[in-house]
Amino acid sequence: RRLHVTGVTSHPTREWTTQQAGNLATDLGTRTEPPRFLLRDRDGKYGEAFDTVFQADDLRIIKSAPQAPRMNAHCERVTGTIRREALDHILITGESHARHVLNTYEDHYNRHRPHQARDQLPPEAQ
Repeated sequence: RRLHVTGVTSHPTREWTTQQAGNLATDLGTRTEPPRFLLRDRDGKYGEAFDTVFQADDLRIIKSAPQAPRMNAHCERVTGTIRREALDHILITGESHARHVLNTYEDHYNRHRPHQARDQLPPEAQ
């Protein structure tokens, strides 16, 4: 599992999330093994246009059950990891600062941070 940070905003909208979906779909196109599905919650920010971006790449869209955070455990876990390892130790001063912190953490997570499920290797290690 790799971490992808596509954007930062304090006021996400349907249009913004659709644009971020397009950015992510472009980035995922460079992977050797394409993803098979997208698990997302039922937030109103994710509309049909958001789903269409991924369905164009033959991804199956799976919506989590209402009010069921355990159904999306991988996302909840990585969100908690980001909070504990990065955001709890830094006072974020704005969107550009948040973008910088998250991009730095993304690099650390994918290239250097040990992952127990991978025998203490980062996701990008051979």
